[in-house]
Amino acid sequence: MKSMKGTLLLKKMKFIQSLNTLKHTLVPHHHQNPEVITSALSVSEPIKDFKDKEEEEVGAEFEDKDIKNNPLLNFEEKCPPEGKECVVLYTTSLRSIRKTFEDCQAIRFLLESFKVKFYERDVSMDLEFREELWRVLGCRVIPPKLFIKGKYIGGADEVVILHEQGMLKKLFEGIPLVLNNTLCACCGNKRFVVCFNCNGSRKVFVDGESGNELCIRCPDCNENGLVKCSICC
Repeated sequence: MKSMKGTLLLKKMKFIQSLNTLKHTLVPHHHQNPEVITSALSVSEPIKDFKDKEEEEVGAEFEDKDIKNNPLLNFEEKCPPEGKECVVLYTTSLRSIRKTFEDCQAIRFLLESFKVKFYERDVSMDLEFREELWRVLGCRVIPPKLFIKGKYIGGADEVVILHEQGMLKKLFEGIPLVLNNTLCACCGNKRFVVCFNCNGSRKVFVDGESGNELCIRCPDCNENGLVKCSICC
């Protein structure tokens, strides 16, 4: 009888011990040691860093793909007036500075060889073009300067390098071609003609209040007595 009671007591003690162990395992997380929680959370940090790096690589891959499809994204957006969807070349026809003149001639010849339609703005023909160029670039510069679809491509050196690398042709994608090489019958592709109002003198005579003729500045032409060609400009 005593032996049976001892056996029951032993089983009861083992049951209580196992019950205490089960309770200990079911304790809520807020009763756990903070150091254990911190170490558990820190395990996820490398995973987060890996995900961030992966997202950056994917973003860079899409960016490279966009630049490959549209090389103009590599260039700074500086759009001259009415130059958002066309090619604009600022040049000078003055020969006073030989290198500048030759650079302008070289870039013009290069554009003509691609047979793309471009708008030449000669700063020596009209000071308005010079002020316009300085305003777009934010400083005083000398031509030639090339713009394609509102993007600033650069001067003679930059354009020649792009041509040698085979990149210039890609920048002209979407630009209309000029298949007819005939000269403008009005201006000979100079884009300007002599003012018909003052014949280039920049002066016109008008009747004054007292019946006398007054000489005033011609309102139609620029500082050189020229007006833009009505056919090709």
